[in-house]
Amino acid sequence: MSKTEKNLQEAFAGESQANRKYLAFADKADKDGYGRVAKLFRAAAAAETVHAHAHLRAMNGIGTTEDNLKEAVAGETHEFKEMYPEMIVDAEAEGATQALRSFTFANEVEKVHANLYQKALDNLDDQSDVDYYVCSICGYTCEGEAPDQCPVCKAGKKAFFMVD
Repeated sequence: MSKTEKNLQEAFAGESQANRKYLAFADKADKDGYGRVAKLFRAAAAAETVHAHAHLRAMNGIGTTEDNLKEAVAGETHEFKEMYPEMIVDAEAEGATQALRSFTFANEVEKVHANLYQKALDNLDDQSDVDYYVCSICGYTCEGEAPDQCPVCKAGKKAFFMVD
């Protein structure tokens, strides 16, 4: 791997993380009553997305929809089979209960994501519209309509939001 390729990967990761962090900061600023600051965080987050997408394109990291779905299945599968189980063991050993909860929820939801991506791949030519709902507590994702209770974290139906 060339130095530029390594730099693109690092830049993509950094910009992606900044986007997510700034969106979390925006939510906090909104809750604290700082609407102007929240808008600034959202604007910067949008700019970080522009940067991340540019880096990903420069890495030739966006393929056909079929290829992208295959990569998504592989990525989610790696997370729930290899990455999160090790993190869960470490968090348990260290008594890091908040991290343990976060890792456990994510691990369960990554399985669901892999299945949803595989279903989309298997039905790539099906262009029917579907609604997706996400649990705001654990990230559980489902199609159709939100369940009365989240199967991962047990949150009620009102914890779900529909994704456009």
